[in-house]
Amino acid sequence: MKIAFVGKGGSGKTTLSSLFIRHLAAARVPVVAVDADINQHLGPALGLDEEEAATLPAMGAHLPEIKEYLRGANPRISSAETMIKTTPPGHGSRLLRVVEENPVYTACARAVPLDEGTARLMVTGPFSETDLGVACYHSKVGAVELCLNHLVDGRGEYVVVDMTAGSDSFASGMFTRFDMTFLVAEPTRKGIAVYRQYKEYARDFGVALKVVGNKVQGPDDLDFLRAEVGDDLLVTVGHSDWVRAMEKGRPPRFERLEESNLRALRTMHVAADASYERRDWERYTRQMVHFHLKNAESWGNERTGADLASQVDPSFTLAEDREERTAETLTR
Repeated sequence: MKIAFVGKGGSGKTTLSSLFIRHLAAARVPVVAVDADINQHLGPALGLDEEEAATLPAMGAHLPEIKEYLRGANPRISSAETMIKTTPPGHGSRLLRVVEENPVYTACARAVPLDEGTARLMVTGPFSETDLGVACYHSKVGAVELCLNHLVDGRGEYVVVDMTAGSDSFASGMFTRFDMTFLVAEPTRKGIAVYRQYKEYARDFGVALKVVGNKVQGPDDLDFLRAEVGDDLLVTVGHSDWVRAMEKGRPPRFERLEESNLRALRTMHVAADASYERRDWERYTRQMVHFHLKNAESWGNERTGADLASQVDPSFTLAEDREERTAETLTR
């Protein structure tokens, strides 16, 4: 399953996504964690010190290699240079799986040991000095979108993405790549405003959305969230001494997280698992193609000098049981 954590800046989405990743690892569930936020804090939230987090390889820096690997022997893609962030897979493309070794993971993923189990962590990378004033952050997350487009994940396998804050998540079609989106909302007007905006933008795309109320301090906060988001409210999380200790760099073992918060994570896990039953690979592929054609017409064709609509393979549907592997791939 592919899970996104979204919310306004400061809502606690990185903290909640890191707790969910720890929960999955403790349950011995295979998990790939992706930090796609402009503020790269997921590594430290998973226990890395700042120096370790700074040495994580940036996916954006390896984008040419990622493109070259994913295009494989797809005859519709003439070169890696003609691939953009929305390029969909077709016959001959190389597909990614959660539980495997491949050149993308070798270049970009690092195993993060947790109290119980491990998680593979990939990061988009922060802004560099050369980016300032001349690049938008969505150029950084293009590698994430491309990988999600080529991912065939199954039941009991997780990719958890900490998304960029607020409505910036809608600057690409990546918001449709997930089986479940957890929107972390504080019991405030600003927190609810982001929820309403996200709900409105996602309405026509069948996005499965559940609200996780964070920083809920009492019945009044709970009543406020229930009144504002209704049935979309899945669970709430309150103050956590465990999280405070983690933020100081001295977390106790994960099993000592407050029982109420452990229950909240279990509820989120059940909801995420249930989303698997609603998965529609045909719609997933159709939406992928829709956003690719929009990007091709808007800027992709001009930038690459190619007709990117021709990259769409009309006979191809991404699905869990697809095995588009070349002989070259199998010998790696």
